[in-house]
Amino acid sequence: MTEQRIITLTTDFGIKDPFAGIMKGVILKINPNAKIIDISHNITPQNIFEASQVISMSYKYFPPNTIHVVIVDPGVGSPRRPLLVITDNYYFIGPDNGVFTPFLEEPHTEIFKVMHLSASHYYLPLRGPTFHGRDIFAPVAAWLSRAMDSAKLGEPIKDYVTTPAPKPRTIDKTSIEGEVIYIDSFGNAITNITKDTLDKLSPETSKEKFKITYKDRQLNLSNYYEEAGDSDISAVINSFSSLELFVFKGTAFEKFGIKTGDKIRVTLI
Repeated sequence: MTEQRIITLTTDFGIKDPFAGIMKGVILKINPNAKIIDISHNITPQNIFEASQVISMSYKYFPPNTIHVVIVDPGVGSPRRPLLVITDNYYFIGPDNGVFTPFLEEPHTEIFKVMHLSASHYYLPLRGPTFHGRDIFAPVAAWLSRAMDSAKLGEPIKDYVTTPAPKPRTIDKTSIEGEVIYIDSFGNAITNITKDTLDKLSPETSKEKFKITYKDRQLNLSNYYEEAGDSDISAVINSFSSLELFVFKGTAFEKFGIKTGDKIRVTLI
């Protein structure tokens, strides 16, 4: 019996077109026992950085040996390489365009191997220049889910693409400046300031310790959404340990025009 292994899909394909469904069909023809889980198909079109944030938030919550397929691929059809990244617990398949940067650079992730998926006999036999999700990434993920030896899929490389995310900037001993890096579907703005970042300013991360400023507005640091009330934009340390700006029962994106790249300052009181 063919091995049953989880394959996740993260793409910018949306749900109007048949692209995500076609990929699932390709996978199931090769491995009918594969379990396919959608993480998201609503990545902003061609936004590689957004896809990298979504997969970095998601991948570690799946069982070991899960195969994560990530396809946000403006360079589809070009000479950019298809990749397989093998870590201590997971496999990642997608284009060599920096989408896997967060965990390739994560200090606690052991990278065993990064491979160029050059064994084209594991692709679909008829290929076009616009849908490598169907023609390359889905079939390779399916073959890998059948416990195939990954060494058969290509050769190791060292010159893969990484695109480092913006880091919080130290202003002085008591202040840092970060920025919004992701807007979720609730209009909440997730920043690159984490609890670890705040712990470096003060080992006690409490709302009485910090002044948070966004566009000359001073924000309250809440313990949870409802605590902020309905009045204004506020901040919270979310369940991914990131500083998040929100409006309770509203959307910070719509009400305040907040967008990726906007600066946030945190000062130790």
